[in-house]
Amino acid sequence: MGPRGLIESCFRNEKINTQRDISFLSFPRKRESRGFIKYYYVYILASKRNGTLYIGVTDDLIRRVYEHKNDLIAGFTSKYRVHKLVYYEQVDDIQSAIQREKRLKKWNRRWKLELIEKINPDWRDLYDELL
Repeated sequence: MGPRGLIESCFRNEKINTQRDISFLSFPRKRESRGFIKYYYVYILASKRNGTLYIGVTDDLIRRVYEHKNDLIAGFTSKYRVHKLVYYEQVDDIQSAIQREKRLKKWNRRWKLELIEKINPDWRDLYDELL
């Protein structure tokens, strides 16, 4: 399915095979002489300003946020309608990304809100800026 078929699927509220059908949305990766450097992202989604928060880690931020926004994977974000990307960090290796995610999850709520507001005081949906 190409981009046109994907868009048509979204309008019909059909679930799609995310790995295969939205791979064209992948975040660009930096190329070096030895090959690809893969980046990882720790991100925070919110239902609204000061609303429910979700913290996650991924190697493909655009694809993963797309999955959350379109409820393609059943779980916390679809149940509580947590779809707005309000914060993200880029990390060079998966171990650091997972460690950072776990650390952020242990933070108290006020610290998380301060982190978001330091980078994104208006609580804009940063997903639109990634596209």
